[in-house]
Amino acid sequence: MHIKSNALKTTRPGALLCFSLSMLLASLGTSIANIALPAIAQDLKAPVHQVQWVVIAYLATLTLFSVLAGRLGDRFGRQQMLIFGLILFALASAFCGLAPNLKVLSAARSLQGIGAAFLMVLTVALVRDIFETERVGQAMGLLGTMSAVGTALGPSLGGVLIGKLGWQGVFFVLVPMSLTTAILAVRLLPASVSSGITPLVGLTALRKSGAIPGLAANFLVANVMLTTLLIGPFFLGQSLGLSAAKVGLVMSVGPIISIFLGVPSGRLVDAWGAARVLSLGLIALTTGTFALAILPVAFGVIGYIGAISILTPGYQLFQAANNTMIMVGVRADQRGTVSGLLGLSRNLGLIFGASVMGTVFSFGIGARTVEAASAEAIANGMQLTFVICGVLAIVAYWLSRRTSLKSITSKTVAR
Repeated sequence: MHIKSNALKTTRPGALLCFSLSMLLASLGTSIANIALPAIAQDLKAPVHQVQWVVIAYLATLTLFSVLAGRLGDRFGRQQMLIFGLILFALASAFCGLAPNLKVLSAARSLQGIGAAFLMVLTVALVRDIFETERVGQAMGLLGTMSAVGTALGPSLGGVLIGKLGWQGVFFVLVPMSLTTAILAVRLLPASVSSGITPLVGLTALRKSGAIPGLAANFLVANVMLTTLLIGPFFLGQSLGLSAAKVGLVMSVGPIISIFLGVPSGRLVDAWGAARVLSLGLIALTTGTFALAILPVAFGVIGYIGAISILTPGYQLFQAANNTMIMVGVRADQRGTVSGLLGLSRNLGLIFGASVMGTVFSFGIGARTVEAASAEAIANGMQLTFVICGVLAIVAYWLSRRTSLKSITSKTVAR
């Protein structure tokens, strides 16, 4: 599988635009729907625990189809499959907005999640196809920025649309965005040449490319990041006594930092090398994780913001460097599949963090429900949870050292 060589230099700005919009759409698909859940529950007369399937259905199919989307990209052409994903995402978004009941809405969200899998996976693979090794980091950093923009933009954009168009508006707005991106992809992306029947990516190939330690580190780091989103609101709201509006404001600090640091992190990867930046990022992330176990309890909101301000840059550096290192070391005809594995490891980490770390936090507070726990108990639960997350970050750092060593010997394979 390769990209036709017709004037690649002139396609790179257009390619970055397509990739950025694709990543933005996939991220918006999650964040913009969350804020609509109360309105959906009221309009469709559904209980809250059933309405959660609007979110679960999307994330489940996004996770399950990540590897298949990459595999199909390797088999039939990554540009063609990205366009397919954009069209599927657009159609599914329209079906979501037209859904007459919760079952149809959940089914449409499942289709939307499948489309999102193509968007997230194939953009990462296509970056490696189109950009030289020395510029991959910057492009990966931009994808991280657009993902953060989608996460931060979703709630505010969704709130405006719900007020004017109802909950259906949060899905309808994605239709023209998706179709516009598909048209741009047709016009601006160089056509991928199908490689025919490609071999499955086995463990041996993954070991040679150095991808396995990086995928494992990606899983562990996703655990840590999900835990910050899960535990933070409970600590800020019930332990520190902040209002919902103030909790939202404090929780927005991380995404805002991510928006501004994505591209600089990628440029640093290109300038310093992925191995050095990977280590730097994980040192910062580990420090920030342990800081979350100490500073908020000691200094309140200021301590929480300080810890997040250390952790978030570390995460952006890790993402840009780890994605670059993994994709640079992969054979051209297997990039889509490995990009799918990268997405799968991240999503499984998010699921694991939500379930296991949530259980650890519940154990730490020593109460059956969070509402019944005291402010001190919630603080104790937060400390226990982030100490364990700090240990996971240390393991990720150890794995990253192995990834760095493997990548040095795999560069010739990628060529």
